[in-house]
Amino acid sequence: MTKIKQLGPGLLLCLALAVPCWLLGKAFPIVGGPVFAILAGMVVTIFYRSKASTQAGIAYTSKKILQYAVILLGFGLNLSEIAKVGATSLPIIISTISTSLIVSFALYKLLNMPANISTLIGVGSSICGGSAIAATAPVIGADDEEIAQSISVIFLFNILAALIFPTLGGVLGLSNEGFGLFAGTAVNDTSSVTAAASAWDGMHPGANTLDQATIVKLTRTLAIIPITLVLAIWRTAKVKRAGGAQESSFSLKKVFPFFIIFFVLASVITTVATSAGVPASVFHPFKELSKFFIIMAMAAIGLNTDLVKLIRTGGKPILMGLCCWLAIAAVSLGMQHVLGIW
Repeated sequence: MTKIKQLGPGLLLCLALAVPCWLLGKAFPIVGGPVFAILAGMVVTIFYRSKASTQAGIAYTSKKILQYAVILLGFGLNLSEIAKVGATSLPIIISTISTSLIVSFALYKLLNMPANISTLIGVGSSICGGSAIAATAPVIGADDEEIAQSISVIFLFNILAALIFPTLGGVLGLSNEGFGLFAGTAVNDTSSVTAAASAWDGMHPGANTLDQATIVKLTRTLAIIPITLVLAIWRTAKVKRAGGAQESSFSLKKVFPFFIIFFVLASVITTVATSAGVPASVFHPFKELSKFFIIMAMAAIGLNTDLVKLIRTGGKPILMGLCCWLAIAAVSLGMQHVLGIW
């Protein structure tokens, strides 16, 4: 009961912000609910400074609810379907992920940027936008302002990709298969992939690229697993090298992404159940709840973010996001050319 009293006000505030943002995301999928939520949270916090009664619930939402969102995301992954269709896109996916991580690391060194923001932008650009950031943030110990900065950058280029890529694909002469691969590997968030592929299908009647683009995107999502595990081990090794008091109070168990195990378990449950004849639609509510939890968490992160500071320090992260975005698009198209698809 004490826990409910402590967390309740903050959870209700995040819920109150999340509901209209979720509806706005449905109405404007090219922008998406998470963007509306993080903006709403940042605007509200300008006027709502004294958060003593709600801070515990806001912190819980930005950390724990975000992890629950990643776990529920697993129910949207049918591993057998991904193995069948996504395997052809694997060389492109590996190339684009590697490129984004290399570019973000190089710019981190060159621009002297904060390590956490650089990691989140690199991972978010290369894997699956907000979901990858949600999974990575607790592993590297990122704070809410770093998450907000990274999410803002990622979604800016998501929106641009959804608007530009369908026309660009037509100008470049991509086939339906080629655009499905391009959208699935070069656009980050699922809603933006859906928007880009749907726009292409509207421009090319009978194309049906949406299913392929979505499966390629979901195949990329699986990269969350090795990335978070490697980052957890890297952070542990880094602390041990540093030594001192921090080392004695730090362990791999503290940063190990245990929620990723439940994410994998959810994927296995979906795969086994659908193979046994359970309709995939049974798992649809879990996927929707995952999206809603991400929107709730983004509202909480917005409430903990200084909008003025975000704008003042946003130049370098936006440059990094732009470079990652352009590099991923170029490599995706280049690999298609090498593989004879384009």
